[in-house]
Amino acid sequence: MSPPSARTSDAADAPAGTVAPLSQYVLKLTSRCDLSCDHCYVYEHPDQSWRRQPRLMTPGTVEATARRIAEHAAAHRLDAVRVVLHGGEPLLAGAARIAAAAVTLRRAVGPVARLDLRMQSNGVLLTPEIADVLVTHDIGVGISLDGDRSANDRHRRYANGTSSHDQVRRALALLRRPEYRSIYAGLLCTVDLANDPIRVYRALLAEDPPRIDFLLPHANWDRPPARPDGAVTPYADWLLTIHRAWLADGQPVPIRLLESLLATATGGSTGTEAVGLAPVDLVVVETDGTFEQVDSLKSAFHGAAATGLDVFRHRVDEAAAHPGIAVRQSGLAGLCATCRSCPLVRRCGGGLLAHRYRTGTGFDNPSAYCADLAALIRATAAPADPQTDRSADTLPPAVLDDLGSGRGSAESVAHLTAVHHGITRALTVALSPAATADPVAAAGWRLLVDLDVSAPDAVDRVLGHPFVRRWAQRCRAGATGELSHLAAVAAAAAVRAGVDVDLVLPVRAGAVHLPTLGAIVVDAGADTVPVVISGGVVELRAGRRRVRVRPAVEPNPDRWQPTRAVHTDGGTVLLEDTDPYRDCFDLAVASRLSPAVADRWTRQVQRAVHRLDTEAVGYAAGVRALLRAVVPLRPDPSGRSRSAAARSAFGAVAVTPVVDDAALAVLLVHEVQHLKLDAVLDVCELFDPADARRLRVPWRDDPRPVEGALHGVYAHLAVADVWRHRPGSAAAAHFRRYREWTDGAVDALLDLGSLTVDGERFVRRLRATLDDWR
Repeated sequence: MSPPSARTSDAADAPAGTVAPLSQYVLKLTSRCDLSCDHCYVYEHPDQSWRRQPRLMTPGTVEATARRIAEHAAAHRLDAVRVVLHGGEPLLAGAARIAAAAVTLRRAVGPVARLDLRMQSNGVLLTPEIADVLVTHDIGVGISLDGDRSANDRHRRYANGTSSHDQVRRALALLRRPEYRSIYAGLLCTVDLANDPIRVYRALLAEDPPRIDFLLPHANWDRPPARPDGAVTPYADWLLTIHRAWLADGQPVPIRLLESLLATATGGSTGTEAVGLAPVDLVVVETDGTFEQVDSLKSAFHGAAATGLDVFRHRVDEAAAHPGIAVRQSGLAGLCATCRSCPLVRRCGGGLLAHRYRTGTGFDNPSAYCADLAALIRATAAPADPQTDRSADTLPPAVLDDLGSGRGSAESVAHLTAVHHGITRALTVALSPAATADPVAAAGWRLLVDLDVSAPDAVDRVLGHPFVRRWAQRCRAGATGELSHLAAVAAAAAVRAGVDVDLVLPVRAGAVHLPTLGAIVVDAGADTVPVVISGGVVELRAGRRRVRVRPAVEPNPDRWQPTRAVHTDGGTVLLEDTDPYRDCFDLAVASRLSPAVADRWTRQVQRAVHRLDTEAVGYAAGVRALLRAVVPLRPDPSGRSRSAAARSAFGAVAVTPVVDDAALAVLLVHEVQHLKLDAVLDVCELFDPADARRLRVPWRDDPRPVEGALHGVYAHLAVADVWRHRPGSAAAAHFRRYREWTDGAVDALLDLGSLTVDGERFVRRLRATLDDWR
């Protein structure tokens, strides 16, 4: 068994020269258990110190512990303290001892801090008498359950081998009764790959818990986790199977691990010590009063959790200063070099400390579950509010340096594309609870979850469309009336996957819009229309009318408006003139292009991209890797060539009609630079966002904020490089002008004092590129 969350943010605010306070305590009321679970880290793993512990914590030890907690809380002015009654099995202490411990703790701690009392139990001894005590003293109880009978009996048995399942379910039935529901804290389940994940999930849901937590079985590099058939990430695969079902169900109950992964991705606090970089501010008090580190360390080696301190002779401050506890307050600095350099470290946090152990290097290693944690993080978490969040991830230094040169290899741009894809996924996932209230969206969500298992490439291709992210952000911002577009997203993936399905799709502006595919024109007046997708054919059934289109091969100019594909060397760019969410630029988008105009655009985009191979060698790979769609704009009334990019539409560039492919090539490079920098800013804070100062820049009459100046520098440096490679005196003049603009603004940014360490590194790389030109 494992205690509830051992995380807090208080340590970050501790004054210099003082210990970081501890606000969470595990009290071992007992050191024995009535079950004999073969995966128990207390009794079945290397540390056997339980054998010398008293079976029960005496009232005197409880009293001494309570005084130490109160003393520490008062000294550090803590608002709240959590105490978890634990074991062994704490219910072996009996109702009277539990009540007495609660009274002692509340009497000592209550006057100085709010006391949150919890208990973690196997539940087999829970009776109405004990439940009454828990209610009287407001003690929430979490119960360990590994699933249905077969799953639970795999490990959680009595010493004679008999099942504990019926007794645990009886306890859970007791906690569901109205008079005891308030103390039902949740279920704790240890992952076992031999158990079917969906059966486990359904069995846990059937107990109507207020919360579920999944724990990886304790393992380390000396005793590595089992990986059947050589599977690389079997634990992630097991948990992701539950994750998909949980999402499809509309997240009916909080699952702490999954929610913590999402929370750390958006810069929030984790609810478990298993992931994230928040400090772990927990200490254990054994039945004899000794202070110990978190007891999952008992799975590493004998004595791993020991501190040599106790509540009778030592203050909590002394326990907090113990190197093994203090290092867990140090966040990133307490991790090994491999973890510190990993782009996922802010989400992963190195995993559980016990899982990092290896003989010879101690805990200075990545988790033995490193590959599984990485797979979980990539599949479940990304910044949900990319406009404001820059704390959820980072870029490897080599990638930041490469992009900071102004150019950026295909590999570096692929990092940015992965960030965008994760953002879009996270935004879509975040809409799932609201979507379940809309029948059209709910059906689309269920289909999308299924397709993510059976046809993930089709789902990825649709979610990679620039305007799916734009739609999801609009919904997150309050446009809940647009949630039904989720069904259209799923339908597009179904067409690409060749899956047969019946759906109801929303009608917008007289058409059904399928992202990446195009629009089907329908009769006016309908808000939704039934659709049958079969073998790649889409059939709309509006009353007696049947409209059949075959998006892959069959034009139908009266009804079917396909998104045209521009095939360039090594890739495809969409000429997007149908998607309803493409209107995210400051300039007006063009309506549906005629075939002749579309042909001119297609040829011009092809030639412009081809030109980059000779005129923008350092930028061509990035443009090809990033550019997903070109959006035609209406001509500018002044006749100027105009272009735009939007952070919410990563991969899309909007352009007015231009005179030739040479002009279009410059605009594509210019706008892709803005998209690259936006993607960097999604995960890296390059400047102080609170700095409201503005800079004078040569390309604008109005002073620019730091971010605007940085964007201008990054885009104009690339444009200068394009002109640098073009022949003729006019090109040379353009090069000199853009270089001078960029040169002065780079120096102004470096002198301003607003850049972060990463920001200064990034801008100094731009400075180095300019210097190389000299």
